[in-house]
Amino acid sequence: MATAKIINFLRREKPEGPCLVVDLDVVRANYEAFAHTMPGTRIFYAVKANPAPEILSLLASLGSCFDTASVAEIEMALAAGATPDRISFGNTIKKERDVAKAHALGISLYAVDSDEEVEKVARAAPGASVFCRILADGAGAEWPLSRKFGCEPVMAEGVLLHAHKLGLVPYGVSFHVGSQQTRLGAWDQAVGEAKAIFDAMLKHGITLQMVNLGGGFPTKYLKAVPGQSKYANAIHDALAKHFGNAIPETIIEPGRGMVGNAGVVKAEVVLISKKHVNDNHRWVYLDIGKFGGLAETMDEAIRYPITTTKDSDAKEPCVIAGPTCDSADVLYEKTPYPLPITLTVGDEVLIEACGAYTTTYSAVAFNGFPPLKAYVI
Repeated sequence: MATAKIINFLRREKPEGPCLVVDLDVVRANYEAFAHTMPGTRIFYAVKANPAPEILSLLASLGSCFDTASVAEIEMALAAGATPDRISFGNTIKKERDVAKAHALGISLYAVDSDEEVEKVARAAPGASVFCRILADGAGAEWPLSRKFGCEPVMAEGVLLHAHKLGLVPYGVSFHVGSQQTRLGAWDQAVGEAKAIFDAMLKHGITLQMVNLGGGFPTKYLKAVPGQSKYANAIHDALAKHFGNAIPETIIEPGRGMVGNAGVVKAEVVLISKKHVNDNHRWVYLDIGKFGGLAETMDEAIRYPITTTKDSDAKEPCVIAGPTCDSADVLYEKTPYPLPITLTVGDEVLIEACGAYTTTYSAVAFNGFPPLKAYVI
């Protein structure tokens, strides 16, 4: 949330326009908490959450590995100090020429979820290791990821066998239980399905080595979420339940849980109005919206904490919208957001827990508004 370090920076620097401010001390604390609660698991930070060079350099210095979705992200991780063996190409939708570029950079671990993707990796990165992503039930996640990536678990055996036949190393199984996952038991079924795939491959004489437990670790928005130790215990219990004493290598891919609570967006009220004489809700327009970095308010999936200097005053439900000329640029309308009645044009607001998935979603000059500025302190 808004740490004293962030508040002091905003008071001192008074940056113009909407901006994100990230406190590196919070990122460090989050990494150390993951490392402490899951000591036998390698941490692959999901670069897409926030690729700020300062964040990547800090995490690289702490020993983090990196989950990347493109050649550009691979190059960012390398520039931050990570060696190729600490980087995975975790996107299951890759151009063959990008696989070739990654292979030339020394990357040897790739995600796949289909025979066609396996064939691309086999041609462009011969001898590489692959893990097959399976579909997982995203129940309990505020931002589900259960359709676009992954295959049905029963298909994974064939995909990994195809990889083996083409000279690749079938390395493991991955899944993602959904971003901002608040259900501690979400990993249990997926771990069980991973074990079934391990057993099926063993019948072919192939020993898989790794389960990629994905991300899903939440940050606190308006609702309380379990602490990292509770997630670690639940995941350990699932692994012990299904794998017994033969627990394989495990990795996690935290993104939101690593940087979400480290960042705050400073914004300004541009307009407050009503749509008709008897309107029950004021419309509060900010100088940032969906296209300025708050894309995760789509369908009101993520409800950010918003604070003002007038929070001690009486509040009433408001519709909150962004500044662009797109009618979709409305943040909260289905469930109006309580804001102070005394809030007025020119007032600044702090949108908290914005360290993840904001700058990377910011549109380039849509309606002439510049991309979201970011300060990492």
